[in-house]
Amino acid sequence: MSNPTPRFLQIKQYLLDAIQTGEFAVHHKIPPEEQLARDFGVSRMTANKAIRDLVQEGYLVRQAGLGTFVTDRKSESPLAEVNNIAEEVRLRGHQYSSRILLCEEVSADDEIALRLGVRVGSRVFHSIIVHRENDIPIQLENRYVNPRWVPNYLSSDFSRQTPNEVLVAACPITDLEHVVEAVLPDPESAQWLDITSHQPCLSMIRRTWSGDHLISYARLLHPGDRYKLRSSLRH
Repeated sequence: MSNPTPRFLQIKQYLLDAIQTGEFAVHHKIPPEEQLARDFGVSRMTANKAIRDLVQEGYLVRQAGLGTFVTDRKSESPLAEVNNIAEEVRLRGHQYSSRILLCEEVSADDEIALRLGVRVGSRVFHSIIVHRENDIPIQLENRYVNPRWVPNYLSSDFSRQTPNEVLVAACPITDLEHVVEAVLPDPESAQWLDITSHQPCLSMIRRTWSGDHLISYARLLHPGDRYKLRSSLRH
């Protein structure tokens, strides 16, 4: 009895199985389209579609003139954009969850006032959330928000919406600033991320604007062996 599954999905599943079992390890060059087409008795276009899907899902990467290779599937975010981390995780076919550690109103100290563009002592909203992929912590988000522009921030249900979704709904982001550095986590942050305090992390300071208004300042901390940042420039 013939297999009713479309041929391109058969090729895709074959490649995915080989990747997930380790037969095709990270940086392994997969068979070329021509070989896959011959092996499965399909056109090269059909084989190309299977590969293209896996490239879009982050399992494979094409290198011009060299071939197609298995990628390092660390959690990844674009450096030149602000994406919703929950959506990023789900697009990778994984389960997103979060742990809300803190939601409060505080008075801005010198650093927060400088970063957020408000007067020292101004009231600001503060949240700390751990974002998880398949129950593994991948980001500790420590965020401050100007309540003038997002007055309902603290009343948001962060078990259903990420802070990014709340901010974008209230004030569409027009400008952003990222500052990235390698750091060692403090003991409390390490505990929240379920790592040791000796494990290197990526720290990203993010500030976002909506028009002329500085909306949010956040420190995003990622375990270095679980996360990577990506930047690209196209002309």
